[in-house]
Amino acid sequence: MNPTESQLCGADSVLFMLPGALMTPQHMVQAGLFAEVQQRGLALDLIAPDLHAEGADNQLALRCLEQDWLAPARERYQRVWLGGISRGGQLALSCLAGRTGEVHGLCLLAPYAGGRLTTNAIDRAGGLGAWQAGPDQQTDPDVRLWQWLKQPLPQVPMFMGYGAQDRFADGMRLLARHMPEATHITLPGEHDWAVWLPLWQRFLSLGHFPALP
Repeated sequence: MNPTESQLCGADSVLFMLPGALMTPQHMVQAGLFAEVQQRGLALDLIAPDLHAEGADNQLALRCLEQDWLAPARERYQRVWLGGISRGGQLALSCLAGRTGEVHGLCLLAPYAGGRLTTNAIDRAGGLGAWQAGPDQQTDPDVRLWQWLKQPLPQVPMFMGYGAQDRFADGMRLLARHMPEATHITLPGEHDWAVWLPLWQRFLSLGHFPALP
């Protein structure tokens, strides 16, 4: 396994939170994600795996996520949640949309929805239902995610939040339209921790995880 950060309390629920492209699990600790769970006394094991060594093509990262983390966790926990920030959010959603592995819930903080070439092509086509990717695009993880999103997502609790001034907000708004069952929150701010930490606090306040006895 690759480097990781974890905070374990013996809970029956676990959340794997995937870092963004220029982020390490240690950044998530420093930003206060782990402290928020501890301060609230939640019965939740929080783990931040680092999958960056698997490269830019998320197929390898998805296989690693399923085989090294999610599959073993299902043997130990009653509920296995998956989440991520930015590129980590894209990978988490790709896992759910591509049916790479079963999860019981999803937490996406400013999930990267793909480059503007892809999202603009979807808009020009008149929406996701009318858009078709070319055969030469199937190795692009951005394109593959949108292809998966043509099918209904599994019916699990989903949370998605981002900053209104995020430089990737257009793609996130398009993504939100294709996740109608998710809890959506938009806060003032950009693509940084000043938005992500308050969104994380909102997510933890939704009551998905009970307090420790």
